[in-house]
Amino acid sequence: MKIRELPGRTFFRLRKPTLRRIDLTPWFWLFPALLFLCVYLIYPVVDTFRVSLMNANSTQFVGIDNYREIFTNPVMQDTLLNNILWLVLFTGAVVVMGLLFAVLSGRVRYESIAKSIIFIPMAISFVAAAVIWRFVYAYQPPGFTQFGLLNAAATGAGLPPQPWLSQQAIAFTNTVPPAPFHTNNIAVIGVAVWMWTGFAMVVLSAGLKGISKEVIEAARVDGANEFQIFRRIILPLVSPTIALVATTLVIQSLKIFDIVWVMTAGNYNTDVIATMMYKQLFNYQNFGVAGALAVILFLAIIPIILISVNRFRSQEETR
Repeated sequence: MKIRELPGRTFFRLRKPTLRRIDLTPWFWLFPALLFLCVYLIYPVVDTFRVSLMNANSTQFVGIDNYREIFTNPVMQDTLLNNILWLVLFTGAVVVMGLLFAVLSGRVRYESIAKSIIFIPMAISFVAAAVIWRFVYAYQPPGFTQFGLLNAAATGAGLPPQPWLSQQAIAFTNTVPPAPFHTNNIAVIGVAVWMWTGFAMVVLSAGLKGISKEVIEAARVDGANEFQIFRRIILPLVSPTIALVATTLVIQSLKIFDIVWVMTAGNYNTDVIATMMYKQLFNYQNFGVAGALAVILFLAIIPIILISVNRFRSQEETR
């Protein structure tokens, strides 16, 4: 309704409502991407969840029986514990070593050369690195020539050779003591640490470069030693970068597959969720348990991604 005023008179004129035109042009250009997203992302996620509630050949609804099997079967429990071991040791070791190398390499004369040497393993594919380290861990029974680097060094030092990838505890005597964790898992994790340390070093080094030198010099003038500077100044300022690196490593540790599969194929209690899912799907044809493992892996990664996104938004708001 529109009010029109004239000298001595006021007119009220009703305006007919006009239909708002909907511009479909943006949706036309977005349609291929949305179709691709639905077909190759949303539909597989929904169908995987459906399969996880079915029996082995997806012919009968069994509810949460597959999930109950995963959390009660001792073999599956070892698989979940192995992933937790990867989560703790892999993430912690890479972050600590990456930060250490980032700090130390920034204080040497040939910083770029040192960083390049440490970063080289990251340029190797995971399969190639696993093959290389299989030769490093190679084992021959006592009395045979050891062509594996570690066992050749061990025999040269008068120690017995060790089957690094097949035994569950390192034994330098004739008896194998029980171990709370499988040492062959630690040997495989060491390969991933060797590869990813360069990535953590480069990212953390960029974070260290952003710290003002005036702040560090002021702390030195006030009498702070290098350890105090690192703990009170460097570590708090670089903590957002550490959180970013740790988030990336946690996601990588949860979905690790190729290194484990090439080095041990999940044998000798080295299975992780991804390798067990592969075995259940392709070796045992148990689609229900394989789908349940995929859903568990998916649900485990989602909170980490959400935490990372929320942290990034909070950092953007404070800038």
